Amino acid sequence: MAIGKNNTTVTKFILLGFSDHPQMKVFLFVLFLGIYVLTLAWNLSLIALIRMDSHLHTPMYFFLTHLSFLDICYVSSTVPRMLSDIITGQQTISFVGCATQYFVFCGMGLTECFLLAAMAYDRYAAICSPLLYTALMSYTLCLKIVVGAYVGGFLSSFIVTYGVYHNDFCGPNLINHFFCDLPPVLVLSCSGTFTSQVVNFSVSVVVGVMSVLLVLISYTNIVAAVLKVSDVKGRSKAFSTCASHLTSVTLFYGSGLFMYMRPSSSYSPNQDKLVSIIYTLVIPMFNPIIYSFRNKEIKNALRKTVERGHMLFHRIHLFDPELMITIKL
Repeated sequence: MAIGKNNTTVTKFILLGFSDHPQMKVFLFVLFLGIYVLTLAWNLSLIALIRMDSHLHTPMYFFLTHLSFLDICYVSSTVPRMLSDIITGQQTISFVGCATQYFVFCGMGLTECFLLAAMAYDRYAAICSPLLYTALMSYTLCLKIVVGAYVGGFLSSFIVTYGVYHNDFCGPNLINHFFCDLPPVLVLSCSGTFTSQVVNFSVSVVVGVMSVLLVLISYTNIVAAVLKVSDVKGRSKAFSTCASHLTSVTLFYGSGLFMYMRPSSSYSPNQDKLVSIIYTLVIPMFNPIIYSFRNKEIKNALRKTVERGHMLFHRIHLFDPELMITIKL
């Protein structure tokens, strides 16, 4: 008997994934594997860069480190399983495994919602109250915000996950998706799903909409403050600092709200798979690029790291030529 009510008979699900396109099996595997490797490489590199450069030990980059960590965990909760299913064709997942996958995936996503809202407040404090910024965004406060984001995210995820998987599942057990996302699982329930939908909508409103409101309020005040600045360069710098965060927020919240705040009657498997690819693979891959593209501090830190690497390499060459030969071999 699986987790759920007494008349739940389903003990495992079958993830259909992309089985309706068998001719694209190799292409999809290579594509998704490439995206996954790049996501890990870019996010881990950004975390390492921020850790190594003392100039980046500020609240903004502290939050950015955790955003990269979340993206790594977020994409790792679905992609390795999907790659395994594509290459092996073994697409079954246990009831408990399905619930666990969604709990972790949803927890990371909701935590990211809280963290993106916190990053918006950080930009507001930095631009609107620069003299009080250090006092407003102390390390202790930043740490409390991050811990609160994780606790709030996973507590909300537990509520949603329990609400979905506490329903009855009597069959069929075919999930027309590449992971155990909420909409395709909920349509398989053989009991009334009204309560689950109300719970999901309520959590989406509390976490998603409230986070978006905090972002909007923060940026409304930021825009008002920046427009008062007479220095064109200062105004441009302030806007460029916020542009990367706004881009990430728009992509993440836009795709998330589309998936989880609409009636189940509008569910379309093929359309939702495409949207899911965007927020499970594409956004985590591009986040480090978005935050680094026009960021002079990140570029300077990268340049210094490369220069230090060249200097170390040069010293090895000067003082131990045999070791240099070994390294080349």
